[in-house]
Parts: sequence; C-alpha cells; structure tokens
Amino acid sequence: MTTVSSQPRGSSQPKGELAESDFAGDSRTDEGFGEAVRSYLRRVRGGDMGSLPAVLGLIVLFVVFGLANDRFLSALNLANLVTQAGSICVLAMGLVFVLLLGDIDLSAGVAGGVAACAAALSIVNGGWPWWSAMVVGIAAGALIGLLIGVLRAKLGIPSFVVTLAFFLGLQGVTLKLIGEGGSVRVDDPVIRGITINNLSVTAGWVIALAVVIGYGALEVYRYRSKKALGLAHSPFGVVMARVAGISVVTLGVTYVLSINRSVNPNVEIRGIPYVLPMILVLLIALTLILNRTSYGRHIYAVGGNAEAARRAGIAVDRIRVSVFIACSSLAALSGIIAASYAGKVSASSGAGNTLLYAVGAAVIGGTSLFGGKGRAVDAVIGGVVVATIANGLGLLNQSSYINFLVTGGVLLLAASVDAISRRRRSSTGLG
Repeated sequence: MTTVSSQPRGSSQPKGELAESDFAGDSRTDEGFGEAVRSYLRRVRGGDMGSLPAVLGLIVLFVVFGLANDRFLSALNLANLVTQAGSICVLAMGLVFVLLLGDIDLSAGVAGGVAACAAALSIVNGGWPWWSAMVVGIAAGALIGLLIGVLRAKLGIPSFVVTLAFFLGLQGVTLKLIGEGGSVRVDDPVIRGITINNLSVTAGWVIALAVVIGYGALEVYRYRSKKALGLAHSPFGVVMARVAGISVVTLGVTYVLSINRSVNPNVEIRGIPYVLPMILVLLIALTLILNRTSYGRHIYAVGGNAEAARRAGIAVDRIRVSVFIACSSLAALSGIIAASYAGKVSASSGAGNTLLYAVGAAVIGGTSLFGGKGRAVDAVIGGVVVATIANGLGLLNQSSYINFLVTGGVLLLAASVDAISRRRRSSTGLG
C-alpha cells in the first residue's frame, strides 16, 4: 500500500474546505456585501472557520499581555517577537505541504539543524561565501526530503515511522559533524544579519507601500476581470475590506518598527528586521504555488482523496515525494535563520521542542491534521501565536513549565476545533 488517504475511500473533497485553497472564490454567487457577510457567518457556523480562531486568539493574547506588562507592546519587544517567530513560521510553512497530504514529518526540526550545520561548516572550514553556504544547506535539506519522500511513497512506510527514524538518525549526523558538546559559531555578517540587522526606515516604508499598492491593485484587477467575464466574484465591498485589513496591518507594523527602540540614548535602532521581508517573500511565493498552479491543485486533490486523485491521472507518488522535499528545504532555511538568531549551530540545533512548536503553529493557524485543508498563511499566523505565548510569558517571568502547559493547551484546543469543525461540516452537508 503506497498511499494513505485522509478520507474514506470514494469520498470527495469536502466543499467547505475549498475556501482554504482559495479556489472556492470561483464558485461564489454574485452577492451584495451584506449577503456575503451572512454567507461567511453561515460557513463559520457550519465549521469552515479557517484561521479565524487563531486570529481571535492572537488578538486576545496581545490584549492580555499588553495589559499585564507595558513592555509587551513596546517597539523593542515587538521587534524581538518578529525575530523569535521567524524560524518557527518558516518551518511551519514547510510542514503545511506535508500536512496537506495527511502526513507528518517528525524530522523537519533536526533536518534544519543538519542543514544549518552544513552551511556553517562550509563557511568556517571551507571559507565559502555566505550565498554558496546557504545553497549547500538548502541542498542538504532537499536531499533529506528526497530520501524521506521516496521511502514514504515507493515503499509505503508510514510517514510517522520513517520520519521518526530520520529524527533519531539526523541527530547522530550533527553529533558526528560537530562533536558532542561542541558548536560552530555563525559569524558571517550576512547570515548573522538576517535576525540582528534591520532595513533602513526608508526601505521599510517603500516595501510596505509596495505591498499595499500591489495587493490592492491585484485584488481590484481580479475583481474587474471576473466581472467583465461574467464570472462569480466577491462583492466590491468585501474586496475593499480585505485590502483595508492588509493595509492596516502592514502599515501599522512598519510604523511601530520604524520607531527608535534602543535602550541606549546614544544609539538608534530603527527599521524592519531582515527576517520579516524574507518571510513575506516566502509567504507570497508559497501562496501562489498552492493557490495558482496546477501543482498546488494536485496537492489539495491528493490530500482530499489520494485514490480519486490517482484515478484522475495525478502522479500521487511524485506529489508525495515533492512535498517532503519542499518541507525539508524550508526546514533547512528555518535552521539557518535559527542559527542566525542564536549566533551558532550546536549538536542540539533543531531538536527539543522545535518541531513541536512548528507543528503546533501550523495546526493552530488552521491547517488540518487530516489533510486537504491548509494555507501558507496559516503557518505564519500560528507561528506568531506560538512566539507570542513564549514572549509574553517570558516578560511575566513565568516558569518554563507554564509556557509548556499553555502552548500544549492551545495546541490541544486547536486540534479539537479542527476535529469539531470537520464533524460540523459533515453534519451540515459541507463535508
């Protein structure tokens, strides 16, 4: 048996989940703004909540931590929050690809550690430039993903088993390369600067305005194109509401990060950390891949029903291998970002709770553990939630066990919401 379907054989892709791949927009009726809002509320009551619980939870966390500690909403702490969330968001975006197929990659965290180790050693021992070292690291991650994907697709080994084996084995690889108790410093100014350096204020505002204008122009273009062709489309008010929401968040974050956040009156620290535009570029690219390409459609199809996808002519094994390659490649980039933040690569890099936080981020953001439902933005939202919990509790000087209990509770709540939503979609005829 080479595939594991996330749904009973013969079932079809749940209608309520199409919105997660952004294809359902093509099937909406031409309705007014008020009816669109009522339609959305009906979908939410029917179990199609997407990232709504995570967004609401994030708002609650910001309010609670902001009231509990006045430093939480300071420019300095929010900049720290961005850098802390960076590696989690990137790793979670990689895991979304695997989770969409109903699989899991337990080795993603340590794969990132091995890749970061390879990149660091290329610089320290080989004297290679930063860009070639990053290529080596990402290539190492892709190779790990290829091996996992082939074993999963061609031999039919459950993903839990094969990735658990790689989770254990890859830690041995890192120990061999570095030595027990050893570490490799990351001193390259470019790689180190991913998390500790910032864009100029001017560059930050230029990027922010480009994002707002570009997103707005794209949304209006899509609206006019569909209307001109007589295709169903969202009401113009809904389009403008989306544009306004993205604009407020983008410009608000840029404004806060442009404030001088240095605690030393003789030194200025302003601007957006480099890791943020890196995540933005990845988010845009992965969203386009999943939502606007045949490859992305095939991933959702296989995740919804692997057997039906096979009968439709989709190369299921090839898709399964490719998602593990994508996951491990992004895990490699995540490991490099984590090494930039820590300033070193150690034998424990990528181990511990790294994977658990990333899986939690994807699930908290709205990606389903059952496959067929999820977006790249889910990983980013969930990653910010996980980082916010750790950051906020740290400012409140809570013990480490409190952090684990709260994060575990939030993950359990997210998984419960996913299961309940799935059941409601089925009972209301949406799934």
